[in-house]
Amino acid sequence: MFVPRRIVPSLQQQLGKYPVLALTGPRQSGKTTILQEVFPEYTYVSLENVDIRERALTDPNGFLRTYDNMVIFDEVQRAPSLFSYLQTKVDRDKKMGQYILSGSQNFLLLDGITQSLAGRVALFKLFPFSFSEMLSAQLLADNWMEATFTGFYPAIFDRKVEAPVFYNNYLETYVERDVRNLRSVQDLRVFRLFLKRCAANAGQLLNLNRLAIDTGITIPTAKAWLSILESSYIVFMLSPYFRNFKKRLVKTPKLFFYDTGLLCNLLEIKSPADLDNYFQRGSIFENLILAEIVKDRWHHGERPSFYFWLDNHQVEVDLVWEEQSHLNLLEIKSSHTVLPNHFKGIEKVSKTLGDFSGKRFGVYAGDSGFYLHDVEVMGWKEMKF
Repeated sequence: MFVPRRIVPSLQQQLGKYPVLALTGPRQSGKTTILQEVFPEYTYVSLENVDIRERALTDPNGFLRTYDNMVIFDEVQRAPSLFSYLQTKVDRDKKMGQYILSGSQNFLLLDGITQSLAGRVALFKLFPFSFSEMLSAQLLADNWMEATFTGFYPAIFDRKVEAPVFYNNYLETYVERDVRNLRSVQDLRVFRLFLKRCAANAGQLLNLNRLAIDTGITIPTAKAWLSILESSYIVFMLSPYFRNFKKRLVKTPKLFFYDTGLLCNLLEIKSPADLDNYFQRGSIFENLILAEIVKDRWHHGERPSFYFWLDNHQVEVDLVWEEQSHLNLLEIKSSHTVLPNHFKGIEKVSKTLGDFSGKRFGVYAGDSGFYLHDVEVMGWKEMKF
């Protein structure tokens, strides 16, 4: 089952403008499927194949003479020395769309790109399914709790794998394969504990000191491990907005997970029904909505620039972003009922900003969209920005 992905038009648009396209993203997000479906005229070569990788490493010039044009190199970070030879070849040949690179270990792939292919590559990120992609394929659950628990990785729907089974295997693969050889991670058991502690802090202000203490590691180690989770697309940070308000606002980022199914697995949530009375239900719903918005931006070939607002009077707005010199505000509520006081944070921040001319939004757990005063309220499945 091939589900059309929102990123395709952006990929196709840039193919004729750069000699190299690079598609990265978390493991099993559908990168190989999309490249083979969208670019069938390209020769597909996987560097996971030991024999192919050996040739790329021992005879890179001969390798690139064989694969000289319209080639997809998958898991290319497995042959890091190939990047400098690719640079020489694309500079000499001057062909647009000559190569497409793909890889799931972003910390290795980006290192090769920035060192050898800077200015020659258009970089894209593919994440698990978005709401709109799932809606078009009739895969999205009717209620947010089921969607949150199941998560959004294509294999769950394509192979009909039960979510707990998939995520248990996913974590084993991620930890054992992508993390074990990193110098900053010597004890995989402690790293797994760190992952669980991060999950327990999803949607909260990041407290590195507490994370380090709870895990039994140093703060520098916690920083290094958090960087690993970010670069391998497990978590992302939302920074506070404090332009022109530096003395009023907190400066600590918030931590979120790209996929809520993985988050639920780490939190040991056993079923969608468990979310209904979960003590951090609001934070998990907020994570669901913010991850969707961030994924949507990346899938449209844009770099997300999102923030949150939290000042020293505890006035909070879940999402803040600039658009055409205006500041937009979004509040997220996990209830099925919307009340005027749900948007008191938006009201207070609007007054703090003074001459506010942006848009004000709300997202809730229901389905119907409507206006409450001048706040556009949207159901979780149909939100559009």
